[in-house]
Amino acid sequence: MEVRQLNTLIRAAQFQSFSKAAESLGYSQSAVTVQIKTLEEELGVRLFDRMGKRVILTAQGRRFLEYAHSVLDTIHSARQAMSDDTDLNGCLHIGTLESLCFFRLPGLMRQFRRENPGVSLRVTTGSPEELIEKMERGDVDLICILDEPRYSNSWHKCNEVPEEVVFVASPGLDLGHPGPYRVEELLDKPFFLTERNANYRHTFDNFLASRQIELTPALEISDTAFIIKMLERSSGISLLPHFAVTESAARGGLRILEVSDFRLTMYRQMFYHCDKCCTREMRAFIHLASGPDLPL
Repeated sequence: MEVRQLNTLIRAAQFQSFSKAAESLGYSQSAVTVQIKTLEEELGVRLFDRMGKRVILTAQGRRFLEYAHSVLDTIHSARQAMSDDTDLNGCLHIGTLESLCFFRLPGLMRQFRRENPGVSLRVTTGSPEELIEKMERGDVDLICILDEPRYSNSWHKCNEVPEEVVFVASPGLDLGHPGPYRVEELLDKPFFLTERNANYRHTFDNFLASRQIELTPALEISDTAFIIKMLERSSGISLLPHFAVTESAARGGLRILEVSDFRLTMYRQMFYHCDKCCTREMRAFIHLASGPDLPL
């Protein structure tokens, strides 16, 4: 019995597919099939039922899966115990949203690199759904998203931090009075918004629909930094995370609006999959990102 067979068993059980397990591990499908067959022959039991393209754990398979997790956890703990006195020198692959990557991660990365110069960092951006899929496939170690609170028995949630989403306007835009405003008072101005599948944009669209209001934005784009530049250099309104607009508002490039009838809070959340061993590199990054003051 080999460690790689246990890893293959866990991935096949996770995806209910030998082909998807092979893809996530970098093996051929035939290699996965051989590993599982060899493991079944050694144990003298059938671990999976083959149901067309799907594979499902048998009762014996579900029982053995618990032991597989236990064995791998023990091996991982032993390796960590042998290396806890050494500097971190592994790899860390983080998946995150473009807005978090641009406005939240640079300071965090800078501090992490200062404390752990030997770690190789890789960052992948995408939507929350894309990042969750990558985490489920084992393509990334950690993901950090901004969304409504998300939960799954398959994920370990490292933190959950509220982040306010606010209306902002170009500093010279005439809104008639200093505020507070109602949403309807703003709708005759050009709106620069994130695309419809963005989480806080979806919430705003639902709010407008509940009041039978239809809004056609002057600009739709996923790039938050581009929207901010457009607001600074032209005339319009947007709805963006507070952390993304703080710097521009402080130097007078944007104006944060007080809106009385629409308030929105999203949550910055970090996850890793429960089947993923939490490496020393992951633990160090989680510890830094979960501190009371996020490095900026």
